[in-house]
Amino acid sequence: MTQEFSAILIEWQKRHGRRDLPWQKSSDPYAIWVSEIMLQQTQVVTVIPYYEKFLSAFPNLEALASAPLDDVLSLWSGLGYYSRARNLHKAAKMLANLGKFPDSPEALSGLPGIGRSTAAAIAAFAFSRRAAILDGNVKRVFSRFFGIEGHPGEKGVENRMWEKAESLLPESEIGCYTQALMDLGAGLCSRRNPDCAKCPLNSGCIARLSGRVHELPQPAPKKALPLRKTTFLVLAREGRLLFERRPEKGVWAGLLCFPEADPSEFSESEKLVAFVHTFTHFRLEIEAVLVETGKHREGIWLSMEEALASPIPNPVRKILDRIRQPFP
Repeated sequence: MTQEFSAILIEWQKRHGRRDLPWQKSSDPYAIWVSEIMLQQTQVVTVIPYYEKFLSAFPNLEALASAPLDDVLSLWSGLGYYSRARNLHKAAKMLANLGKFPDSPEALSGLPGIGRSTAAAIAAFAFSRRAAILDGNVKRVFSRFFGIEGHPGEKGVENRMWEKAESLLPESEIGCYTQALMDLGAGLCSRRNPDCAKCPLNSGCIARLSGRVHELPQPAPKKALPLRKTTFLVLAREGRLLFERRPEKGVWAGLLCFPEADPSEFSESEKLVAFVHTFTHFRLEIEAVLVETGKHREGIWLSMEEALASPIPNPVRKILDRIRQPFP
C-alpha cells in the first residue's frame, strides 16, 4: 500500500477532491502565493471571502507592492495572524524589485513568511515542481496511516514525517497529488470526526487497523495559558472614536487600537463590555470602558465607518459591533 500511496491519492482527488476553490482557477503564482499564506492556520471557508476581496483590491504583484501597508492590513482585518499580511507586503516589494516570481522551493522559502511547506505548495501548484508539503493536515494523515508515534510538533517526529513526505512524491501530477493530501486531511481524515469508511487509504491505515484513529496524532502536552488583563478606553467625541497606532513589534503590531487605561479610574456604569481573547501563548481579558467627552485628545479620531474600514484587530471590531447603534 505504501508504494501505491501517491497513485491512490491522485486517482481519488480526480474523482472526489476539491477543484472549484477560487485559487484553483489560475496557475498565476501570485494568486497561489496569496492563497497559501492566507491558508496558514486558517480554514478554507474562512479564507475564501478574504481572498476574493484581496485579489480584487490587489490583482497582481505590482498592485500589492505599491499599496500602503494600512490598506493591506485593512483587508486582512479579522483574518488574524497579522504578521502574515506584513510579510506578504514585504515579500511583494522584494519580488517587484526582483522582476520575477521564483519557481523553486529553495528560492521561495527565502521570502518573508514562506516556510518549507508553503514554498513547496506554491512551487507544486504554480510550476509543477516536485516538492513535498507537510502542513498540519498532512501530518495527521501520515501519523495515522503510518502509525507514527509522538506529537508532530516535536522535532524528531517532524523529521521522520519529512522523510516520508519526500519518499512518497510521485514522478508526475505533483499538483494533483499535493491537492489530494490537503483535501484528505481537511475532509475525510479530519481531527475529530474522520470518515474512515470513505478514505481511499483505509485498507492500509495503521491507526484504523489498530483502533487508534482517535489517538493519533498524539496531542502536545497541555500547558495552562497565562491570563493577562487590559482595559480599553473607548473615547467618543462628536460621533468619532479615538484610536492609537500599536507599536511595530508585539501584539497587533501596526494596527489601530483603543488606548489602554487604568480600570480604577472608571465607574461600573461606564463599563461597556468584557470578554477574553485567546492568543497562541496567552489569554487576554479585555474590558472596554465607554466615555463621552467634549475634550480633544491627541490620536486618530475616526467615525464608526472609518474605523471599521481601518486595520483593526478582532477584539476592537467586536467592541465596535457592540456600540454601533449609538454611532450610525
